[in-house]
Amino acid sequence: MKNTLGVITLNLLLAGCFSACGKQPQAAEENGARVALLSNHWDTSTSNRTIAELDDRNWSGPLPALEDITKGFSIRFNADFSIPNRDRCLLQIPGVLDVCLRQHNPLDRDKQNYPAFKMADGSVPVLEAVISLKTPMEGKVEKMPVGIPLAMLESPLGRHDVLLNFTGARWTMYVDGQLLDNDFPLGYPLAEQMDKWEINPDFVSKAELVYPAVAPVRKEGTARGDGPQVQFWTPAGHNTWVGDVVSLYHKDTYHLFYLYDRRGHQSKLGRGGHYFEHLSTKDFKHWTEHEAAVPVEEQWETFGTGTPFVYDDKLCISYGYHTTRIYPREQTTLPELYEYLDKKGHTGAFDRHQMRGVAAGASYSVSEDGVHFAKTGVLFHPCENPSIYVDPEGRLKMLANYGAQGTWASDSVNGGWHCLNENFPLGGDCTFFFHWGDYDYIIGGFTRLWSKRAEQPDSAYKDMVASGVDFYNGLCVPTISRIFDNRYVMAGWMWMKAWGGPLVIHELVQLPDGRIGTKWMDELVPVTLNRKVAVEASSNQAQNIPCRSFLLTFDVNPTAADGRLSVCLLPSADKALQDACEWRLDNKRRRAQYSFVTARADCDEKTLREGGAPQSGRNYAIEQLPDTDRPFTVRMLVKASDKFDGTMVDTEIAGKRTMISYREKLFVDRLQFACDKMEITNLKVMPLAE
Repeated sequence: MKNTLGVITLNLLLAGCFSACGKQPQAAEENGARVALLSNHWDTSTSNRTIAELDDRNWSGPLPALEDITKGFSIRFNADFSIPNRDRCLLQIPGVLDVCLRQHNPLDRDKQNYPAFKMADGSVPVLEAVISLKTPMEGKVEKMPVGIPLAMLESPLGRHDVLLNFTGARWTMYVDGQLLDNDFPLGYPLAEQMDKWEINPDFVSKAELVYPAVAPVRKEGTARGDGPQVQFWTPAGHNTWVGDVVSLYHKDTYHLFYLYDRRGHQSKLGRGGHYFEHLSTKDFKHWTEHEAAVPVEEQWETFGTGTPFVYDDKLCISYGYHTTRIYPREQTTLPELYEYLDKKGHTGAFDRHQMRGVAAGASYSVSEDGVHFAKTGVLFHPCENPSIYVDPEGRLKMLANYGAQGTWASDSVNGGWHCLNENFPLGGDCTFFFHWGDYDYIIGGFTRLWSKRAEQPDSAYKDMVASGVDFYNGLCVPTISRIFDNRYVMAGWMWMKAWGGPLVIHELVQLPDGRIGTKWMDELVPVTLNRKVAVEASSNQAQNIPCRSFLLTFDVNPTAADGRLSVCLLPSADKALQDACEWRLDNKRRRAQYSFVTARADCDEKTLREGGAPQSGRNYAIEQLPDTDRPFTVRMLVKASDKFDGTMVDTEIAGKRTMISYREKLFVDRLQFACDKMEITNLKVMPLAE
């Protein structure tokens, strides 16, 4: 690529970077959009009976038989944590439970993602408790660990109080009264093996077994206080991620529900174990975390994506019971639901508590106040990802996904659903409808998008992906909501190492022909620091950047129709370029792409229409860029995180298109620019506030 950029002046707005600059940050100009989190402090006291105790003088002993293992049990112990030079057992119920301190491989991110928190020397000592469960279907014994990296504790070493709580529906680790890891069991320990236990007196001074299980209560008035920024947010913890997002603007409030994910879809012995958590905001600057809208309360429960909707003037959320991930179809309610549908031609309303099989299919929860939700227990359709919406004429409709397909309608949520078009949409994981001005749109989950004029019948929907004018930008399962001032926002999650990732929200732009573009939402642009330092760099040389998370902005003036531009995000000079990333814009073909730096000379990534995979969040291209034939602005958000094990890159082009990428293992230390027949001005790099 011919270089015509010359010398660029970089205005670095720095307020210090702890690791790179060694300076303390100055206060940011504003707080930005932040989430007021619920307290993670729990009252774990109980009136339940302690049935066995051990201490450093009596460090082993018998256990009395539990009357009913389904009522669960709790083990509370006081331990002195130290850095283990080998695996050290702290507590054991042979054949049932092993609690240990051990060193974890700092390169092993599988499931638990322990290396999200490392000690100063790079090591990853962990506390882990592994329970053995006999599964209900296969009848085999499987191990279910919960654990934490010690580095996530405010004081990793020394004395700590630990509560291990097995309730039947949940297997949870509390340390010093904070919930730090949990999973969702399938099956129970073999009660006949719970006949003895022991502690290691080198670490544990006292332990007690409580029966039935403790029921911890969240302590009010003890908020976390960290107030994380919303963009690229993940729930607090080492293995916690945002899954499928659904949203609705109702009574001046934007409600965002997301499938809470631990372990990248590997909780509940690989069945997912997802449930809906809930955030809300009135202005997109101040967000509130609420109690879970649809919690897991029974062993067979694991939820699939639905949609929030308003019915009978109440906020509701639909979802599917993904029970076939656990039980064979014939042991669920699906045969009975389909038998009724085939016989009547429409669905019925079934009380799951009165049916023969384990509940499967579509259900919903209802809220009287928009905050607290109650499960109805009604099964109204056999599909397992029900996308319910109210169309512009006020009619109740549903797009059936996962196990069913088609467009359905009913006068009531509770049954009576009849199929309007069994062949559209084509089915899949998650489809969503939205209406904007003169156009209707249906999103197909990961890769599909259809559009038509509002007055046309459903048969007129056109495939936007086939024409190369989709708006997929790296997000998975995006959801669309109309908010105040006739604005539309799109929320979703980014694929990282496995299913689930950070939350991303962008605003939509509608062009005169109905095409949808995307841009950054002003309210959610992360806060930058406010100390300015001027640095000069040649465009053909890599420029050191003293902070790994930053906002890059510049203006572009095309001097010819076939101009090209690239920005390379590079690691430090002593590291190989295999993790480096290039963002490139080709104005002749009106394309932009993310790719590897080592292949930038001859590698053209594919768009979604061409078979590319934007939803993977890695290398891909977008096409038919609008408004890049005239002066335009590029903004690039680069966010590094130890939890991510890499960097998120979010680029906005001309305020009309965005594209996001996750770059595993990349931590940016240098920038390099190149351009041909394009002039770059007003180049700024602004480190992000935390």
